[in-house]
Amino acid sequence: MEIEGTVLRGRKFEPIEGRVVVEGGEIVAVEETPTESDAVVCPAFVNAHTHIGDSIAKEAGAGLSLDELVAPPDGLKHRLLRDATAAEKIEAMRRSLRFMERSGTAATVEFREGGVEGVEAIRRALDGRDIEAVVLGRETVAAMEASDGFGASGARDEDFATRRRATREAGKPFGIHAGERDPHDLTPALDLDPTFLVHVVHPESEHLGRIEREGVPVVVCPRSNLVTGVGTPPIGELLDRTTVALGTDNVMLNSPSMFREMEFAAKVGDVPADEVLRMATINGADLVGLNCGLIESGRAAKLLVLDGDSDNLAGVRDPVRAVVRRAGVDDVARVIL
Repeated sequence: MEIEGTVLRGRKFEPIEGRVVVEGGEIVAVEETPTESDAVVCPAFVNAHTHIGDSIAKEAGAGLSLDELVAPPDGLKHRLLRDATAAEKIEAMRRSLRFMERSGTAATVEFREGGVEGVEAIRRALDGRDIEAVVLGRETVAAMEASDGFGASGARDEDFATRRRATREAGKPFGIHAGERDPHDLTPALDLDPTFLVHVVHPESEHLGRIEREGVPVVVCPRSNLVTGVGTPPIGELLDRTTVALGTDNVMLNSPSMFREMEFAAKVGDVPADEVLRMATINGADLVGLNCGLIESGRAAKLLVLDGDSDNLAGVRDPVRAVVRRAGVDDVARVIL
């Protein structure tokens, strides 16, 4: 299979006129050659932080605080999840996953509520879908053992030392929410030696220094942070110190569209487009050891093809800026997963 157009090649997303050659689901060559195609070919996205389970309650809880919305065990999200049937939750997750595929997401890193039962539910929702999910169980060691790792709510909520130790012994990733509402849980979160932190809206200089020294990646979710009223993360400062990936967080709060998240991060965070595209692709893939996120030989052929002649994209002069700041699901011509 060959995909022609303006190809955003490699880690710098160098736009070249040419084609991507795919064999057996792998990119075997990226060739510069004249083409008549108007397509823009870029890596499919990696959504580095989601809570897909609350797809049952989109736009619920207007005006509630962060704790009232999502804090365990009795935030609105958790109450609604308890009240929903397994079938309702699975069908709602399946529909969100289908939208994510259609809008160019190749993989997601999912913090999965509900213990072992919650892990099993998303596995059922994923059945028959092409999107890949790195599922991080929550609440118990058993959930971690049944999934791909552990996703902790936050060091202020409870003591995760035992579960961190078990996750390390299992050789699996351990992610934790930190610094979302204030800086006070950042130090205890870092003391757990996490694989990555999520949010980091309120780091102080000591936290930034430690993140840099210890090489701890960070996943930011700026639209979610704005909706819950906690502010927006200092993306530029974080990028100066560590690897930063991009996630859309709770489906109840925001559409799981990486197009919307990229545009918001680029414009509100004043971040260069190529940095944002790395945050939305290779940085998320590297976070959890996925072999996608770049267009280069040897990578999995998970590709997003945009119609460069759509009414929205026709006349674009900078294709990387166009993908990050302008494109949307209506511009998607093809998703190869």
